Amino acid sequence: MKRFYTLILFTLVSLCTFAQGWPAHYDGVMLQGFYWDSYDVSTWSKLTNEADELSKFFSLIWIPNSGKTSDFHYNQRKTMGYDPCFWLDHNSCWGTEAELRHMFKTFKDKGTGFIEDVVINHKNGLGSWANFAQESVVGTTTGKTYKVEWDNTHYSQICMTDEANRDPASGLVGKITGAADTGEDFNGFRDLDHTNATTQANVKTYLDFLLNELGYVGFRYDMVKGYNAYYTGLYNSEVKPRFSVGEYWDGNKSKVVDWINKTKTNGNIQSAAFDFPLKYQINDAFNNGKWRRSGADYDLRTIFDQTLAKNHPESAVTFVDNHDTGRYDYNDGNAPVYGYVEAANAFILSMPGTPCVFFPHWQKYKRAIKQLILARRAAGIDNQSKILVSQAKDEGFVLNVEGSKGKLLLLLGKKVSYPTTGYRFAFKGEGFEIYLSNGLDLTEINNVTDAPHTFTLPSGLTVNTKERCAFFEAPSSWGVPSKISCWNWDHTANYTKGNWPGTDCKMVRLTDKGRAVYKWTMREGDKKSGTADSEGIIFSYKKDSETIQTKDMPFVNGGYYTLEGLQSVAPSVSTSISNLNADASNGRLKQKGWYTLQGQKLCQQPMQSGIYIHDGKKQVVK
Repeated sequence: MKRFYTLILFTLVSLCTFAQGWPAHYDGVMLQGFYWDSYDVSTWSKLTNEADELSKFFSLIWIPNSGKTSDFHYNQRKTMGYDPCFWLDHNSCWGTEAELRHMFKTFKDKGTGFIEDVVINHKNGLGSWANFAQESVVGTTTGKTYKVEWDNTHYSQICMTDEANRDPASGLVGKITGAADTGEDFNGFRDLDHTNATTQANVKTYLDFLLNELGYVGFRYDMVKGYNAYYTGLYNSEVKPRFSVGEYWDGNKSKVVDWINKTKTNGNIQSAAFDFPLKYQINDAFNNGKWRRSGADYDLRTIFDQTLAKNHPESAVTFVDNHDTGRYDYNDGNAPVYGYVEAANAFILSMPGTPCVFFPHWQKYKRAIKQLILARRAAGIDNQSKILVSQAKDEGFVLNVEGSKGKLLLLLGKKVSYPTTGYRFAFKGEGFEIYLSNGLDLTEINNVTDAPHTFTLPSGLTVNTKERCAFFEAPSSWGVPSKISCWNWDHTANYTKGNWPGTDCKMVRLTDKGRAVYKWTMREGDKKSGTADSEGIIFSYKKDSETIQTKDMPFVNGGYYTLEGLQSVAPSVSTSISNLNADASNGRLKQKGWYTLQGQKLCQQPMQSGIYIHDGKKQVVK
């Protein structure tokens, strides 16, 4: 009954407040239900099979463009949908239209809606550069006849500035008669002329079909830099989606806000936007794990400056990564957040705005993300909640947000001393701790039983007796560097020569994916007797004049590291778990907490049966 009432209220609020582009005081969390080339993972049928779980945590799910592409039409070749061809045929590489409709109904009954990845900046031809598909469909839901018709003779719906008007290979030079592009040119497919009345009519028909025939609740507009913001406002004001968010990919807050304001129709903003300015701040803060407040490290005092989340939270869709920025295989170490990923998600899920969780993060850090969403829900945080405190402190950051039900306190970083009077500790993960106001119910949070992420260690790695060493898997963007350096230290000494970037590593193998694995071994006699346990390790390489490095990571003997941190421990050595957890009181690494035999730290005592390491000893949980 409660769920039913919430759904009704959600619908009414959404409809009543659309005039601002996104529902006011919206408290839902969105999932990006795909990533690049996730064809076998996020089909409509597979997402439907996960409806019971996903609907408990996400109110919205953003999915790829569901229209059929030209490549899929002719040869069943899978593409991501950013080469749109059909607007009214939704039998695609992700599944049939029947499967799509079934997915919508299944989730709708559970209170979750879907957002379409709408690509109207450009369009692909049917088997050629500009042979746009003529479509006519009678809706089974509405009974309406939907038609999109194109001028494939004079190409009046294509911008005259499109590359097809310049490239002799197109066969269209001098034949395109549309107006000049109202935004940035996109080389790849034909840029649509949104000043053209037929284009506008076709877009409105398409969006109407998505909402009222198929059952989408809103749109994620792709490549909105490609056409004037006025047209997003025009389309939304007439079609009236409940949710609209634009991909204005720019780190300059003023430019993103300017786009939002230019979507106004009759004085009302018609769309929210992704908070790319915050995304770039997150990259700078989290990837290297440099939590200090000033100097050469990232200055956490500025992390909220010039972001939508701080200045326009009601219009901000916050995120850590998406299908473009999170493409590790193509862009390692550049756009993706690879350091303290759990902490980065804790950051966006604790602040005002509408958080959008990246599907791979959900898959890998499910336990933490579930707890974070439940904590946000327990405090009643929405897209207009008040930030009480946002300040750098010690070697971290403090974020205190007041929701409709209580307050949430996030302690972010390596070491933060901050008063918690009036709060109860809820849970923690790598690089963060969550506290909630006294009196808030933590039952659902404590009942999350998902196992922590596990990592499969590549075979063939060896560690000799009494050897002090570590392994590092270089990301694909690093290629196979001629030299990888290791920097290893504790509070009393450095064990890699003491001169940055440290000592050389030896490449020992390639993974099945072709990534190079390097091994660092401490020279005999370098470890000083009586010194503290080793605190940290960094791997780096020099690219031209720039040094590319990992974040600071806790050292574990025989540890296997990636950009994201410690993943496992080589099987021929003991787990060496005693070196993993830092004691915030003095910064030294001490033997505390629960760990798997693979070296993965758990947030709390495990609920599943098995053998674990607790306070340096093996313990059996039954």
